[in-house]
Amino acid sequence: MEILRAKKGFICDMDGVIYHGNKLLDGVKEFVDWLYRENKQFLFLTNASHRSPRELKLKLERMGLEIGEEHFYTSALATAKFLQTQAPGCSAYVIGDHGLYNALYEAGITINDVDPEYVVVGETDDYCYDHILKAMNLVNKGARLIATNTDITGPIEGGIAPACRAFVAPIEATTGKSAYYVGKPNPLMMRTGLKLLGCHSSEAVMIGDRMDTDIIAGIETGLDTALVLTGVSTRETVNDFPYRPRLILNGVCDIPTK
Repeated sequence: MEILRAKKGFICDMDGVIYHGNKLLDGVKEFVDWLYRENKQFLFLTNASHRSPRELKLKLERMGLEIGEEHFYTSALATAKFLQTQAPGCSAYVIGDHGLYNALYEAGITINDVDPEYVVVGETDDYCYDHILKAMNLVNKGARLIATNTDITGPIEGGIAPACRAFVAPIEATTGKSAYYVGKPNPLMMRTGLKLLGCHSSEAVMIGDRMDTDIIAGIETGLDTALVLTGVSTRETVNDFPYRPRLILNGVCDIPTK
């Protein structure tokens, strides 16, 4: 644990690490207070694409946490940056919520449901058959399929909910095309996180609740890793993977106190 506390930078997932739904997890406030008190560089890096950094800031404020907007980075922002780099001024048919739309608008990407260069899929509460039909036909006509993240489910208050990869799966199945996934564990998003922190990978740790996104992302980017047991992965499911986190914690509450 001393190795963890000595780190300069902390990259933390949010769902299952900081909160479930609208419920702050135990010990999170103490953990954030410790980050500020110890002058740590920290970034909440989330695969969820439906909220903007400002909305995430306000969400945590409602739970009693005061954290600046600069401490949040989402897969929607990473996806918008990727498209802006790949094809400046391109257009996209988008399945997602306002966090994704806003990020794409800010990156100069036009929304287009007729002849877009890309179909972009993120999380939304409004997913339906018409989305699959439209996306399938656009991909068959040549649009390239992009997804914000690989999470198939995500933790919510009282259980789990389908996430981005579950929404992409029918489009991939009906077109025979595989999506390019931008969020964790893609190193693109992790390298941006390190750049925002101003840290080298050896100086930072990735804290997450999922072996298949958070922990593998940290390992492949050269960070130390800490799995918290407040979300998706458990001590038992850790054994399903050929890699392991550096530490397994009950939650972020363990970091400042143990």
